[in-house]
Amino acid sequence: MALIEGRHQDDAAPRTPHVQADPAKTPVTGYVWAAARLAIGWTFLWAFLDKLFGFGFATPAAKAWINGGSPTTGFLKGTKENALGGFFGGLAGQVWVDWLFMIGLLGIGTALILGIGMRIAAATGTLLLGFMWAAELPLPNNPFMDEHIIYAIVMIGLALVAAGNVLGLGEWWGKTTLVKKYPILK
Repeated sequence: MALIEGRHQDDAAPRTPHVQADPAKTPVTGYVWAAARLAIGWTFLWAFLDKLFGFGFATPAAKAWINGGSPTTGFLKGTKENALGGFFGGLAGQVWVDWLFMIGLLGIGTALILGIGMRIAAATGTLLLGFMWAAELPLPNNPFMDEHIIYAIVMIGLALVAAGNVLGLGEWWGKTTLVKKYPILK
C-alpha cells in the first residue's frame, strides 16, 4: 500500500460510514411485536371461547354463555366492594352488556390474531381494559398499575408499529379499497 499524503492508498477512497440499523425497525423487532400481537390476540380470543363454551378454565360449562350463563356476571359482581363497584355491579348480567363484552372479545381477538384493524382493535381493547381496570379499583397489589394497563399500552404500541404486517394480514388489509377509503380501519 502506497502512502498518499500520510494516508494509505486504500484510505484515499471515500468511505461509506457504517450505519447502524434502527433497532425499532429490524426484522427481529417485527417478529417480537408480532409475537406480542398474537399472544394478546389469543388472550382475548380465548376469553371469548371459554366464556362462550365454558371449557372449565375461567368459566365452568354450566355457566357458559351458550348454556344461559352471563359472561359478565362473575367479574362484575365480584367488584361490588370496590370503589366503582356499585356502577359496574349494576351492569352485571345485563343482556346488552353481555353482547357488547362478547363482541368486543371476539372482535379484538380476531383482529389481533389476523393483524387487521389494528387501530380499532387497540382503541376498543384499551377501552375494554380500562373499564376492567376501573372496576377493580382500588387494586390489591399496586396503587394504580396492573396487567390491564400494561396490555393497553402494548396494544397501542402494536397499532403504532403496524405489527399486523409481520406474520399477519396487515399489509394486504391496508391496501384494500375499504381501508384506503376509511384509514381508521387500518
